[in-house]
Amino acid sequence: MSPPIAIGAGGLTGWAVLKRSGDAQRQAMARDPVVNRAVDHFRANIAKATPESLVGDYRMLSVALGAFGLEGDIANKAFIRKVLESDRNDDTSLVNRLSDKRYRRLADALQMDRGTEQTSKPGFGDRFAALYITREFERRVGEADETLRLAMNAQRELSGMATRNSTDRTLWFEVLGNPPLRQFFETAFGFGPAYAKLPVDRQVEEFMTRAVKVTGTTSFKGYAEAAGSEKLIRTFLVRAQLAEGGGVNTSRYANALALLTRG
Repeated sequence: MSPPIAIGAGGLTGWAVLKRSGDAQRQAMARDPVVNRAVDHFRANIAKATPESLVGDYRMLSVALGAFGLEGDIANKAFIRKVLESDRNDDTSLVNRLSDKRYRRLADALQMDRGTEQTSKPGFGDRFAALYITREFERRVGEADETLRLAMNAQRELSGMATRNSTDRTLWFEVLGNPPLRQFFETAFGFGPAYAKLPVDRQVEEFMTRAVKVTGTTSFKGYAEAAGSEKLIRTFLVRAQLAEGGGVNTSRYANALALLTRG
């Protein structure tokens, strides 16, 4: 059995615990024999892997999918094989028609439509294993509290997006194609399910308009900075607590949300 990630309570309290002890717990998880066996097997075999052999090897496939938060597709071998075999330069190919852009990122990382050119490069297995370990830690946190997993995912994703040369509008389109990140922003911005039914261009406009109201900016560089990231995550966690309701002190969280959105 995998060792649990100790976070105590969820929400803002759990987030504070993760900020204090997350690095140490991630390092401890990386020493887990289950994780070690999986990544060692991946490193030893990925250089010669094909889409067919990858999907036929449970341990390798679990690492490949887990590195992009797609571990739920472990049984969809035929579909994943088609994704990996898709011509990434063809706009009509499967990988380019999928609304969930995590599949394109998986295909880009492995580049198996070009054979083993990418996977046989020195250090590829190590770099990919590091991606998997980061995501696996987030997954285990999610076993205790899914909102904290979404917060960690958003912090990592936004940090990477801020270094890109894409326009902010383009990056907002990417948010829509990234289900966990989209869920994070929908919660942080207080969006209901009806927004997903709007035309995509209108959705982007709504997200950008709400971004200014909630955070004062639409800039992903601002979200990646420590202060911007923390404010956005705390807003998300407070709104998630309010949505859960139940036994929490809703007036306390409502007051916290008011302070966050004003400041």
